[in-house]
Parts: sequence; structure tokens; C-alpha cells
Amino acid sequence: MSCLKGPAFLLVMASAVGASTGAGAQQSVEQFYQSKKSINLVIGYAPGGSYDLYARLVARHLGRFVPGTPAVTPQNMPGAGSLAAANYIYSVAPKDGTALGALGETLAMEQALRNPAAKYDATKFTWIGRIASSNNIHLVWHTAKAQSVEDTKSIEMAVAGTGPANLAETVPKLLNVIAGTKFKVVSGYPSSGPGMLAMERGEVDGAGTSWAVIKSQHQEWLRDKKVKIILQNLPERDPELPDVPALLEFAKTEADKQLLRLYASGGAIGRAYTAPPDLPSPIAIALRAAFQKMAVDPDMLAEATRMTLSIEPNDDKQLLSVVAQTVQVDDSVRERVRSIFGN
Repeated sequence: MSCLKGPAFLLVMASAVGASTGAGAQQSVEQFYQSKKSINLVIGYAPGGSYDLYARLVARHLGRFVPGTPAVTPQNMPGAGSLAAANYIYSVAPKDGTALGALGETLAMEQALRNPAAKYDATKFTWIGRIASSNNIHLVWHTAKAQSVEDTKSIEMAVAGTGPANLAETVPKLLNVIAGTKFKVVSGYPSSGPGMLAMERGEVDGAGTSWAVIKSQHQEWLRDKKVKIILQNLPERDPELPDVPALLEFAKTEADKQLLRLYASGGAIGRAYTAPPDLPSPIAIALRAAFQKMAVDPDMLAEATRMTLSIEPNDDKQLLSVVAQTVQVDDSVRERVRSIFGN
């Protein structure tokens, strides 16, 4: 069979029944990736955070399970809490299976809130799979005057902001309104890594990151009591952090709960991977199957264990279900967000 390329190849791919229903279609996928040789994995954040950590783990293993065994090359594209990367994957990246995105878990929420910077429909991305759920946390350095969310009701706390669509920035601002806290968000940090470095240097008192990053990269901070985790962005407390309050605990009214539940919803999306819309069906099938095989691969799991990374895979159907539910937001919630953030 000759190797089709360009528009002719994509026409054949788009009309194929699917990789799982015919050897010819499967061979076409394999030939395609053999000719392309690589997949570009766009990471919506700078190095140093859990998105980068998980994405590079995926990049090291995914290609072994894709027909044609292409290399998977990670590329950081930080900006606007990963919205820059999301818009790129949605509208600019090639729609042929050579581009994947590791995008922010707030992707669907930003669409639901009609953020003008979110120029995509999250339900139309080609969802591939999730490697892990996420628990985004807020922590403070041991020298900070305030050592709890309760303390910040009377003591101002400077925290590193990592983009207007990032929970490290939005959650403190929400709590200032809902719970009467005095967080001072210092914007301009590209990701949680630089934000935590600023905290360590004393430029700010606290920062936001994921529990996965602290477990894998900064266990000595916990051991030496250099930091204290003061909040987790979940509806309920994670069993691993039973003494740390969850976001919904600061709601005073049912309206508060609706609002905070939206900002706590991203954990189920977690560290998920997408491709552009309208991917040829055989390519999408092949990528999803490869992802699920990788997620249970002993070599990948062994490396994740060495990195102290939790692996909690989920498939594209479950991800799309969560996304579809998230984008449906009552107008009252949307209006309240607009009144808080002015957008």
C-alpha cells in the first residue's frame, strides 16, 4: 500500500470506518505516523508545575503505543492560564493527529463564564484521556504572619498569581469577597514553579500549586515544616489532606456553594489531554486507545511511582461528560462572577 500524504491522505482517513474495524485503516494510521515521525505536545504552562510534570511523563511513554511509534515532543506555551495554548490547539494547530494539548483544568469553566479570552468550544475538542485527577492547593511559607485562611481575615497575605484563568489567582480573589479574607494577589508569575520560588525567596507569602508537585518535588518542605497547606480546591477534603479545609467549606449561602463548586470542579478534569476539533476518526481512535494502554503500562507506572505521582486515568467519554456539565452555568452564577472580576 502506498503512503498517502497531504489532502488526499486526510480525505481517505476521514472516510475510513475506523482503525478497529479494518486492517487497511489501521495500516493507514501507522503509515501516517511513520511519515510524520512526531507528535507535538503543547503544554499550556511554563516548566515547574504539575501540568509540565505529568505532560513530560506522558510524552516519554505515549508514542510506544501509537501505531507507527512517533516521538512525542513536549513544548511549553504558557499564557493566560493556558488559554493561549487552548486557543492554539483549537484553531491553529494541525487537525491531523500531530498536535496534542495539555491544557488547564479550568478550560470548560472559562467557557461557561464567557471569558472573552476563551476562543473555543470545550465540547468540540477531541478529548483523548486523563492521566490523573488533580488537587490544587494553596500553601504559605513558614515565616508568613498568616498561617491559615482564617488568619487572612485579619492579616493581609501576598500570594503569587499565575494568570487570570488560574486558580492560584482566582480563588484568593473569590475568598476575599465570599469569606472576607485579605489575600493580595501579585500577578505576573508564569506558572506555579516561579510562584513557589518567589514564596521561598520572600517576595510573596504564599503560592498555589498542585498536591502532586509538592509530593513529588518538595517533600522536604513538608518534612522540615517550611510550608503549610492552608486550602485545597475541592468540594470535599482529600483523604490525604484531612486537616486542610476544602473550598466549599467557606460558603455561607447556597449561592456561595454554587459559585465555589464551579471553581472546585476542575479536579475531575485534572491532567487531561486534548487534540483539535474534527480529528479524522481513525486517528482519534488510535490516540485514545494508545493513551489507555499507556495509562496501565508497567514501565510508565513504575516511573510515576518513582516520581511520587498519582495515576488516576479516565477516558474521553467521561471527560466530555464532565466538560458538558461544567459549561452549563446558571446566569446568576455568571453574573456574580462578572461582578467580582469585572469581566
